[in-house]
Amino acid sequence: MTISWYPGHMFKANKEMAKIIKEIDIIIEILDARMPAASANPLLKKMRGDKPCLHILNKADLAQPEITRQWLMYLNTQPHSRAIANGTEMRLETEAIINQCEILTSASDGKRGKKQAMIVGIPNVGKSTLMNQIAGRKIARTGNEPAITKGQQRTRLNDNWYLLDTPGVLWPKLENQDAAYRLACAGAIRNTAMEFDEVATFAAEFMLRDFPERLIERYGIKELPKQPEELLEQLAISKAYTRGGRPDYHRISELLLNEFRSGKLGRMSLESPPLN
Repeated sequence: MTISWYPGHMFKANKEMAKIIKEIDIIIEILDARMPAASANPLLKKMRGDKPCLHILNKADLAQPEITRQWLMYLNTQPHSRAIANGTEMRLETEAIINQCEILTSASDGKRGKKQAMIVGIPNVGKSTLMNQIAGRKIARTGNEPAITKGQQRTRLNDNWYLLDTPGVLWPKLENQDAAYRLACAGAIRNTAMEFDEVATFAAEFMLRDFPERLIERYGIKELPKQPEELLEQLAISKAYTRGGRPDYHRISELLLNEFRSGKLGRMSLESPPLN
């Protein structure tokens, strides 16, 4: 199955972002710390040009700390770019974000006075939760389903800084399907736009390859199978997820993906930064 999800409100939001980006001083892009490359919007990279960008690696408590450090080092060497991490164990304070924005904007244009930052990110990356965290109050709706935020809103952070929130958006064509499946695993694709069984098979494959000890620890498996389909079948039988005496693949797929998304399977980073 080819994964694709680009509803009309995302098309509209990307068009509005392209217009607004000329008026703002800095972009704050929220990335999934487990997959910073897959969760980066390629349209945004083209839109911003030399406009400074602060990358926040969100959900860092779900990623492997060493890999996250490598991503931070890599992104901090890119032009007009800085990167910091955020998670339940390392919650960013508003002042820390403003300070990073000041450094980036001062280096780029030396402008003083009132400034605007635009916060962007893919669906379900935790942008609304982080927005509330930064503002110190609930100003954005949050939920486990992608595409909760549908419109823009402007919030004052202090006397000099305003933050413009935008809807979570993807891009028209997910050409890299390996990355698209990672996004689906993370919950960035609406459930109705993907096949749970196929996405869970993808997840089972990388878990068997890269994180076998997590599977053994979480599910008490004594001997792991070699094929992802066999793992799903084994899990379904052990959990008594059956239908008509046969494994219920949809139900066990939901379980595996939900446990990955929630971090119950432990810290898992699915991407490493480029070597150069």
